[in-house]
Amino acid sequence: MMVRLAEERDFPGFLGLAGQVEHWFGPMVEDAGFHEAVREHIRRGAALVAVAPDPDTDAGPGAGTGTELLGGLLFGTDTDADAPVHHVHWLVVSRQARAGGVGRALMRDAMRRWVREPAGIEVVTFGADHPGATESGARAFYERLGFTPAEVVAPGPEGGSRQLFRRGAQVRPTRGEHVTTYTGGPA
Repeated sequence: MMVRLAEERDFPGFLGLAGQVEHWFGPMVEDAGFHEAVREHIRRGAALVAVAPDPDTDAGPGAGTGTELLGGLLFGTDTDADAPVHHVHWLVVSRQARAGGVGRALMRDAMRRWVREPAGIEVVTFGADHPGATESGARAFYERLGFTPAEVVAPGPEGGSRQLFRRGAQVRPTRGEHVTTYTGGPA
């Protein structure tokens, strides 16, 4: 598996991933707003994809067909606060790749690329009573990554409950760098 910045050719793959989770999130595949959000994240260089290397290539920067994505992530940053707050806007792993480390690899790459300490990271995921909370494993996934449940937020477009999860930045340094951990952030 390889994680790379998303390109326009990956757009159909994002729609394929969205189609696998519409029963939890509501309509996305035919939604013009979702299409624009994905394309805007791609244009800004704030979208990642996980792809299987193409066996016919050397798995270089252009690896992956752009249609069969293992996972996709849309990321953003709010710099209005004293310390930036980063947002996981959307993270989906394909059915066949779930529990294979794809989500963790996407999050690790996003942290490496875009998060500098001190900073907070937030994601809105299913509320505890949402059917997708257990079935998708999303809440447990974010908790394993160090996120903690925070306040309940507005329901999703399909009417299901949602909850904000937060964590402080903890960027792992490359060899020889000093480690600093930030555990503060918004209350």
